[in-house]
Amino acid sequence: MLIINDLHVLVGEKYILQGINLIINPGEIHIIMGPNGSGKSTLAYIIAGKNDYKIIKGSISFEGHNILKMSPEERAYLGIFLSFQYPVEIPGVSLYNFIKTAINALYKARNLNQISTSEILKKIHKTANDLGLDKDLLKRSVNEGFSGGEKKRNEIFQMTMLEPKLAILDETDSGLDIDAINIIYKGVNNLIKKNNSVLIITHYQRLLEYITPNYVHILYKGKIIKSGNKNLALEIEKKGFNWFFKNKIQ
Repeated sequence: MLIINDLHVLVGEKYILQGINLIINPGEIHIIMGPNGSGKSTLAYIIAGKNDYKIIKGSISFEGHNILKMSPEERAYLGIFLSFQYPVEIPGVSLYNFIKTAINALYKARNLNQISTSEILKKIHKTANDLGLDKDLLKRSVNEGFSGGEKKRNEIFQMTMLEPKLAILDETDSGLDIDAINIIYKGVNNLIKKNNSVLIITHYQRLLEYITPNYVHILYKGKIIKSGNKNLALEIEKKGFNWFFKNKIQ
């Protein structure tokens, strides 16, 4: 599904990514961990199409498409979704109208028949109910006045509604309580049941109490220096990044 080969990325005069190689197949959950400044969010933004970075070398393909020259909108139409670490506010646009517009744009880009307003509304209410999302949020402007937890719940709601082929969650679990973590768990597991894939970027291993990844990757100074299973994240949580780097990087 997603193939990243020898990706090098420059910001200003500093290399943020220095040879990333990553393959994500359909139905897989990948977790990327690493200390601040290691390049985790940069990797997420590059895949989604943010253009504040200079790609020096490497390639990214998604379902056979070279996406590096595609706009964020084109990548979204292919099925790539990014949940931001700090979701933005969209004043004057209700969450309901935002979702309705996004779904219609997605269907149009894929040359699919538009679904009716009543069908969208039915799906919105079912999804909100399944995720335990306060239905009053649907009437409010997107993320305007939302608490941190409400913003993250909204991101998972959007992901569930759009059913992306690849969902990238950039520190979506940061600062959340157990109820909000459960919403992420439900959203991720429902998506995986459809044979789609998820890339989770996080500092913590607590999501592993709810989600079992296929792979855990440790990103350090722009490189994936170690990959493993759930036990790798548990080792990091127990001993810390400093211990890991001291003992694993010789």
